[in-house]
Amino acid sequence: MKIDGKVALITGASEGIGAACAAELARAGARLSLAARSQPGLERAAPAGALVTAGDLALAETRRRVVERTMERFGAIDILVNNAGVGSYVPSWCAPMEDARRLMELNFFAPLEMVQLVAPHMRARGQGTIVNVSSIGGKMTLPWATLYSASKYALGSLTEGLRMELRRDGIKTMLVCPAFVKTGFQQHVLGGTAPADVIRGRRFAITAGECALAIRRGLERDARTVLPPRAGWLLVALARLFPAAMEARLAAMNGTA
Repeated sequence: MKIDGKVALITGASEGIGAACAAELARAGARLSLAARSQPGLERAAPAGALVTAGDLALAETRRRVVERTMERFGAIDILVNNAGVGSYVPSWCAPMEDARRLMELNFFAPLEMVQLVAPHMRARGQGTIVNVSSIGGKMTLPWATLYSASKYALGSLTEGLRMELRRDGIKTMLVCPAFVKTGFQQHVLGGTAPADVIRGRRFAITAGECALAIRRGLERDARTVLPPRAGWLLVALARLFPAAMEARLAAMNGTA
């Protein structure tokens, strides 16, 4: 895909990966519509000429308003980046159901409805790309974030299904599964704290800018899946080839071995 001149709608764009994607796609010539809860954060992240819409993307009203405003301003949506999400470090067996539902609403149902709102416009034009930002936790379950992993597995399956459903309409999908990225993710979780080994592992994390660059390059080559850094593929492969050993290692990191 040639990004120059395309309209990109990015959720969760006030900080972290979303804000970095806004900067990266703007450098590539995209016209931007940015959405997140924080109006000040959006204003800091927004390049010149970007449309910003503040609101809670866990609410259907916000999702509809974001798409309507984008279409009113630009008349098209070429790229949808579903990046907004939230985590939880509370064990799944004792997590409050209200928090579990909130997590699934933002991590799965919000992207699903954004797709349902945007896909008709893309189908009418016979083109478009849907980017769903998942996690390495959507490729291998992280026991310190089981509910988060479950939501990201669901998002990955949705992305693959959409690819087949919309193939004849000229619409592509791309799944993004970052490993550790230096963002404020851990400060915004719904509850719990990451194990010490996980926190120490963040010293190997990539920057949000590096992740955004991988996303841009993935868009340009019509990639199916992007997993930055590429070393993350090794962990995924090990989890599939040696599941028992990997589960034991992850349980030890979680302090449950």
